[in-house]
Amino acid sequence: MDAEQFRAAAHAAIDEIIQYFDTLPSKRVLPDIEPGYLRPLLPSSAPNSPEPWSSIQPDIASKIQPGLTHWQHPNFMAFFPATVTYPSILGELYSAAFTAPAFNWLCSPACTELEIVVLDWLAQALALPECFLSTGPTRGGGVIQGSASESVTTVLVAARERNVRRRAEEEGLVEGTLEWEDRIMELRPRLVALGSDQAHSGTAKGARIAGTRFRSIPTRLEEQFELTGPALRKVLEECERDGLEPFYLTTSMGTTNTCAVDRWAEIKAVLQEKESWRGIWVHIDAAYAGAALVAEEFQHMTPEWAEGIDSFNLNMHKWLLVNFDASCLFVRNHLDLTSALDITPSYLRNPYSETGTVTDYRNWQIPLGRRFRALKIWFVMRAYGLSGMKAHIRQGLTLGEVFSGLVGRRKDLFEIVTRPAFGLTVLRVREDVCMRALKRKINGTTSSSSDEKKKKEEEEEEEEDGTAASSALTKQIYELINARGEIYLTSSVVAGRFVIRVVSANTNAQEKYVRRAFEILVNITEEVLGVERTEEEWKGKGKEEEELRN
Repeated sequence: MDAEQFRAAAHAAIDEIIQYFDTLPSKRVLPDIEPGYLRPLLPSSAPNSPEPWSSIQPDIASKIQPGLTHWQHPNFMAFFPATVTYPSILGELYSAAFTAPAFNWLCSPACTELEIVVLDWLAQALALPECFLSTGPTRGGGVIQGSASESVTTVLVAARERNVRRRAEEEGLVEGTLEWEDRIMELRPRLVALGSDQAHSGTAKGARIAGTRFRSIPTRLEEQFELTGPALRKVLEECERDGLEPFYLTTSMGTTNTCAVDRWAEIKAVLQEKESWRGIWVHIDAAYAGAALVAEEFQHMTPEWAEGIDSFNLNMHKWLLVNFDASCLFVRNHLDLTSALDITPSYLRNPYSETGTVTDYRNWQIPLGRRFRALKIWFVMRAYGLSGMKAHIRQGLTLGEVFSGLVGRRKDLFEIVTRPAFGLTVLRVREDVCMRALKRKINGTTSSSSDEKKKKEEEEEEEEDGTAASSALTKQIYELINARGEIYLTSSVVAGRFVIRVVSANTNAQEKYVRRAFEILVNITEEVLGVERTEEEWKGKGKEEEELRN
């Protein structure tokens, strides 16, 4: 493909991308295909002769798009959003053109220096404490990682090395000696990473990768699944009794299940109670909800992080208008990263790196190479401005309030399990509603010739566990909603309860789609419950649904 062919292909591709976004509302959110659908549609081996773009491009629509889950669809209300915008796509285009691996400053100085600048911009926009800026007093700064899980693994390794190195130094050992190495290896097996039972699974996986243990800290529905000081203290004491040494803790601003926010004041107070607890690395995983910090109404949280917090992470690719991958990790002291991850063979040495006056991001991450991801962040922050980013976040919050308000109006059917937060509503079918539905089902199927059998079944029904009944019916409703394909939701299990999660915060979200999602939820719930209505009730329901749509 020469330059002119590329020009024509690029124009055609961009036109198709625009058409894709414009026609999203008319598509199913979830693909209507079976596993393995693609292989029969493709040749069994790669083509021997070159193919023109005019032959390649049509396969996007005919073969690839039918197998896509459309994350930008306005009816995508599952997981958390994965946003993309035109400025972000342009950033990817330039990044692909430049293709600078950027493992050190000299590889492409602009890659490194733009990343330093735009992450300082972002830290300021989020009102993060000064310690997380590259110009701050603690040698802090930011780095773009691939995902929040990658960020957790990176800081977990740094926390591990900080812990064992400190211990070895306190014992007077000299790095590079066999005694040092032996002692380091003796210390590692007793280390244990911590996170609440609501923390993302990336912490447990990161501990496995780092070769350390992991312990989960229980949370309670009565406390909104927030990690509390007393719960942390109990697990710390249990670890001590077991001869383990806690060295790392993931805290959350917006857990995956319910968007719970952990109690940092309590957590920090507990960690100050013992000398051995004071060195524990505290990380804030704010992968989704951290984006809300661009709005002033949430910035009251951040002053509390000026002390006692070692790292903070959010994914701009979730809720802040940049496409995957743009996971922004901020650390209090970047030397914790470089001390753990800097291995410099001769072929990576250069005069600039040797002086220590430049940043080599290879020492801030696990991979060596990296893409020029700062471009898309730079483009988005300039194209939208802080005002546009705030407006986007507030729209998602408003849509969440609309949906939770609609659920709250149907207390005859639904229960909101935890406080709606950051646009997320977590709900289930009420237990008493499920119990009545099951009872109707049993009465309707019991043979009238056996009153004794019927009575026995009714008694058994009275003993039916309400939580189990609610979970079973909520799951049935959830699966039926997704099977029909108009909207896409996700579920979870919290405190033994099966729940449905609804969040509408992508760039194409609108109130009319949120109201339609609620209408679908109500209709399918009543269908599953076997709700029967009189003609007058159906007329009233139709009028109510019309009001919701309008």
